Amino acid sequence: MLSPPVSFFAKRVWLLLAGMVVLSLLLSACGFKLKQAHPLPFNTLYTNISENSAFGAQLRRLLSANSPNLRFVNTPEQAQVQLIQEQLQRSLRDLSLDPSGQVENYELKVDLIFSVLDASGQYVLPPTQLITTRDVPNSPNATEAKTQEINALFASMEMSLVDRLLRRLTAPDIIEAYEANQRQLNSSPAPQAQPPASANSFN
Repeated sequence: MLSPPVSFFAKRVWLLLAGMVVLSLLLSACGFKLKQAHPLPFNTLYTNISENSAFGAQLRRLLSANSPNLRFVNTPEQAQVQLIQEQLQRSLRDLSLDPSGQVENYELKVDLIFSVLDASGQYVLPPTQLITTRDVPNSPNATEAKTQEINALFASMEMSLVDRLLRRLTAPDIIEAYEANQRQLNSSPAPQAQPPASANSFN
């Protein structure tokens, strides 16, 4: 007795699975790896980002998880490196209007500017801007609920900036810049260290 023919759907599933296996083997053979954060080459960090904010608390958790030997200090003078937040700003603007002139969509934006300095006051990373945006439809008949939704979206966007900030801090070029600064400082016959840049606390 002949077995029933394999359905077209089953063939597609088998082809898809076979393609995924072949792709994974090729990527493995090429040495492909997902981008990973690298441990930081220093052990003490000062930052003016408040640890009492959700943004600051999450940043500390991720940095500590990535670099277990890292210790946060209270003053720039105690730190090998300073992470200075120069701006963390939320903004909301009307993106589009409906035929009656009511706001139809909003654009949410979170703008982060930060810099990284070593103990001598030299830039490891000059002021750098990270921006994230998101569109959200308006709900004129549910103002309170929409306000809560917008605040939740802003919080989520800030958490996404924490992830991007971590990846930037642990990128190979930043680590190399810090190590190059240290080699230059150690090889200088008469180093004249500048006092660390002062910074006010940002919440």
